[in-house]
Amino acid sequence: MAEYRFRSRSEHTLDTKGRLNIPSRFREVLREIYSETLIVTNWDNCLRAYPLSEWEELEEKLIDQGRMQPGFADFVRYVISGVTECTLDRQGRILLPGTLRSEFEIEKDVVLNGMLHHFEIWEKNAWAAERLKTRNRFSDFSPGLSSLGIL
Repeated sequence: MAEYRFRSRSEHTLDTKGRLNIPSRFREVLREIYSETLIVTNWDNCLRAYPLSEWEELEEKLIDQGRMQPGFADFVRYVISGVTECTLDRQGRILLPGTLRSEFEIEKDVVLNGMLHHFEIWEKNAWAAERLKTRNRFSDFSPGLSSLGIL
């Protein structure tokens, strides 16, 4: 269903225990199509949070197709080593483990970015730098947007 996707961006503050309040619009997506279990792992410059079923699809792709990619074992090792299953508590929060927070220097302020089937968790300053970098090269996306019929 197209109406239930992770969209938009929001800023949040972790509490002293490292708990992150998941926005109500993201919780609604989880309730309506998935479950309240997220798989959080390290990625490139941020953490990624996947609903369990989306994560399982990604794992299947890694199992079925990943071994055909040269040098892919390093990527798999990095991403799988960070996997943490996080279930929303009654207040709609997840606990981000200290190991994942320290990997990206996440201490307090974070930005959540909806990515349709998953969402990203960025340290606030890292997100600001990434956003600026992407905005400055926005014209690079024109050929791809054109091929999709968006431009």
